[in-house]
Amino acid sequence: MKKILVLGTGAPQADLIRACKERGWEVYACSYRAGDPGEKLADHFALINIVDVAAVAEYASENRIDAVYSAGSDIAMPTAFTVSERLGLPHFCPAQSAVTCNTKTLLRQTLGKDFAGNIPFQMLRSKEETVEIPYPLMVKPEDSQGQRGVFCAHDQEELTARFDESMHFSRSKKLILEKKIEGDEISVNTFSHDGKLLFFLPSERVVWPGLSGGIIHRHVLPGKWSDDVKAMERVRDLVERTLRCLEILNGPAYFQIMIDREGSPYLIEVTPRLDGCHMWRLIRFATGVDLMALTVDALEGKMPTEPPDYTIKAFETEFFCQAPDTVFCKDRFEPGDCAYLEWYYEEGETVHRMNGYKEKCGYAMRPLIQK
Repeated sequence: MKKILVLGTGAPQADLIRACKERGWEVYACSYRAGDPGEKLADHFALINIVDVAAVAEYASENRIDAVYSAGSDIAMPTAFTVSERLGLPHFCPAQSAVTCNTKTLLRQTLGKDFAGNIPFQMLRSKEETVEIPYPLMVKPEDSQGQRGVFCAHDQEELTARFDESMHFSRSKKLILEKKIEGDEISVNTFSHDGKLLFFLPSERVVWPGLSGGIIHRHVLPGKWSDDVKAMERVRDLVERTLRCLEILNGPAYFQIMIDREGSPYLIEVTPRLDGCHMWRLIRFATGVDLMALTVDALEGKMPTEPPDYTIKAFETEFFCQAPDTVFCKDRFEPGDCAYLEWYYEEGETVHRMNGYKEKCGYAMRPLIQK
């Protein structure tokens, strides 16, 4: 029986845990806290902070783990790939690639100023430093995830007022300022093998209005840019150049991209993993392609094959969100007719603080009527 160590026990990692258990794997999991959904699903659980590479490596070695991986967590990937390199376990890209993706200034520097689709940026360590990026601009912790500490500053006064709030989420105590791109945000899910892009699918991201940082409300397939052939060619070109530059030549990758009013794409984020919004399940409903299965196959050492031609059925994911530190109540939401429904909390539980604005409490996936 194969053994996998899953880093993190939140809802995205619970998907991976279920998939591995369905294959008959013995699942170990670790997290800095107890009580998340994946803990109950795993065969074994340990209170280990997933950013502690030495502790994770020791635990994996002691338990003779065959694979270390995660889903939906940027901070997990550097640890997963570093430990895998040390122990000679399967992994999809160099550990440095995961570190680069999880360090926003390093990502921008690695792509370089002449990389089409990169965004002008500036690193900031203190309020006193001169801002060189024109307002409005995006402010982000250098090494956080899940929109934590991200906001749009319209002037120096707003940047100064919220500086400490954003810095709180940075382990390195650095912020990155980025030029704000006006346009539409899309997601792109990919799967590669030996540098060949086997799967490429853009989708539309619908965020909650009035909140900084692009906090997700809905994912829609197909997206409103899907019929623009030239724009999609530019997006695919950006994706392929980014994967080559970062040496993400195998496995899944997830992109967030802005398309400006002229149809030019700009890279917001990229990470060598399945996303944190269960997009693999939405993609399976819409196309029949199972990215989770492809990922677990690859961890087992099975050669991935290019998915057959498929059509895209209109489907969406809607996230049900509440303010942090409030008591979860299902009656606030109306899932309606859906193909899949999952709640992250039991009635009466307290909603965890993650992004600090609207926290995911569950989601529904449903078919859409195409107009």
